[in-house]
Amino acid sequence: MIKEKKPPINKKNSIDFQSYPSLSLELQKQIAAAVRQLQAGETVAFPTETVYGLGADISIPSAIRQIYKIKGRPTNHPLIVHFAHISQLQHWAKEIPKSAWKLATHFWPGPLTLILKRSQHVPQNVTGGQNTVGLRIPGHPIALALLNALGAETALAAPSANRFGRISPTTAAHVQDELGDRVHMVLDGGACQVGLESTIVSFHDEAAIVLRPGGIPLSALETVLNDKITLSNDRKSTVRTPGSLASHYAPATPLEICPTQTLWQRTHELEAQNLCAAVITWSASISVRISNKNIVQFSMPQEPTAYGSQLYATLRRFDQKGFDRLLIEAPPDNPAWLAITDRLQRASQTKSQ
Repeated sequence: MIKEKKPPINKKNSIDFQSYPSLSLELQKQIAAAVRQLQAGETVAFPTETVYGLGADISIPSAIRQIYKIKGRPTNHPLIVHFAHISQLQHWAKEIPKSAWKLATHFWPGPLTLILKRSQHVPQNVTGGQNTVGLRIPGHPIALALLNALGAETALAAPSANRFGRISPTTAAHVQDELGDRVHMVLDGGACQVGLESTIVSFHDEAAIVLRPGGIPLSALETVLNDKITLSNDRKSTVRTPGSLASHYAPATPLEICPTQTLWQRTHELEAQNLCAAVITWSASISVRISNKNIVQFSMPQEPTAYGSQLYATLRRFDQKGFDRLLIEAPPDNPAWLAITDRLQRASQTKSQ
């Protein structure tokens, strides 16, 4: 039987927060407390610029097992490893392609996850048994302060802080609603700025392949690499990654994506069935008078960045109101909306029984 090795608990609370002047004294105290909990093998939810993560010390197997248990997540579904500084990349990965270094240097800290060959320091219980690992440096002051406080050779394995397959949380309140007291501590950093998960990029013969669209658009990646980038088809990819299942990011309420031209026809069909529906639109041209109290219209921003930052909070809000259906106007067929389209398509899939 292998005995688990736990790092020593820092009892002095002597964490240097000088690099994070925006953090209040109260937040500094909470981060120090979170470090102690993580070092003791507990889980802590923390904010990133994308969504809230459920973190555990990568070196403590029992803590990693807690993540899978809390989320109800299959153990072969990999976790993303979060760390503090690009100088630590070679500690967690090996045989790093030049193109990966380019992307990391340009976009970290930020909403980019790189799939690389794992080093000996990354346990297989984090990677779902694969020899690759997803790595990123989050672009949020609380997350970075937390990671720096843990130390240079420590990282957090952290999926989104919600039940597996459900809507990702973008506020601390969402985490509490989802997980309650199953998570030991929640650091409150307000609403997440990006609101959609990170872009996941893998590499084959130095060529970058996007396995999951996210907070960084393909065009930005192509500009940095000065090359075209392939968007992978999930069914053809040999690498298992977070958020790659057909049904994911889903509300409990059935969600339908409707083309603009048929949206109100579908709404009237639901009215005729005496069903309650929330109709979520983005087009400025779509505005009708709804006389049926069972139908509610909500307008989202027309700009994709603003739309993305509000998407999960909006889905969660209407999911809690007891509607029979959520109808969503299909996003524009535009590369800037790629991540939004991906999330909505997965959220609208019926889970297999």
